[in-house]
Amino acid sequence: MTDARAWLPLCLLAGLSASAQQPAGPKQQPSTTLSVTTTNVLVPTLVENGKGEVVYELKADNFSLTDNGVPQKLHLDADLDTTPVSLVVCLERGRSSELQFEKFARLAPLVEQFLGTGNGEVALVEFDSQAVYREGFTRDTSVIEQDLEQLEPGDGGAAILDAVGTSLQILEQRPSERRRILLLISESRDHGSKTVTASQLVEQIGASNTLVLSLTWSPAKAEVLDQLAHGGGNLIEFLPMAVQAMRSNVARSLAVMSGGEYLSFTGQKSFEDRISEMAGHARNRYILSFRPTDASPGLHRLDVKLNAGVDGHLVARTGYWATVPSTTNNP
Repeated sequence: MTDARAWLPLCLLAGLSASAQQPAGPKQQPSTTLSVTTTNVLVPTLVENGKGEVVYELKADNFSLTDNGVPQKLHLDADLDTTPVSLVVCLERGRSSELQFEKFARLAPLVEQFLGTGNGEVALVEFDSQAVYREGFTRDTSVIEQDLEQLEPGDGGAAILDAVGTSLQILEQRPSERRRILLLISESRDHGSKTVTASQLVEQIGASNTLVLSLTWSPAKAEVLDQLAHGGGNLIEFLPMAVQAMRSNVARSLAVMSGGEYLSFTGQKSFEDRISEMAGHARNRYILSFRPTDASPGLHRLDVKLNAGVDGHLVARTGYWATVPSTTNNP
């Protein structure tokens, strides 16, 4: 089991810019600019019992939520299980990742578990010291399979921050009604990112409506992430703590902040089992939402709890990023 699982992160009055050009499609490196405007905060929430089984049929009044310590009025959205999925697989091919290539070659059929039937789509980003938008969105996973069979070893870098920034930008350009998932398969720590900093990525993931699922083959211990996931620290400490967590273990930090999932694997079977577990959990989320009573700019801390009478283990995202939306004077 994991301490960071939930579905479809939220967005709120967010705009973040980092210098680069707009993405033109596969084989290009998109910018990390995000621009999202909404007044409705989505808080995907997973509830499991003591046996690790999903708890169903809960209502909005079974939950309570505070935004920076202030209670909010919750709404429980309808089941989004049939909502089409846009998935980006962000795959490390640098450093020691060549040892995992045999596992990666078998990834494409597993990806289908995320897409469901109908309108699911997947794209591929590869990275070493640079991120490359390898394959544009497709419903045909055999195209991804061919890419992975031809995967070539990269250099000595693992620019996770840059690659995730690229992947988030790609997903943010998909239609807003789609569920957006980023499957990051990498080491746990960044090596060599140049265009996206840890603090910028904290803002990006806080403003994004993308669920980050992180699967690593070299997990690292980071106590600050446990504090982040379990409510340690006060609001003033929250932002620097999040930035430090991103530096300590970027893969896990992204999952924690987005309400996603962080798992590790060793052999082929565990690789396949972990991905199947992530895919299975992706559709079993309660989609809570609220309209903030205070949309002050900055990183907002969320605390979601089960009310009395409901037994279970709850995992939801820990915060979101709010900024004052830009205004444009039309001629």
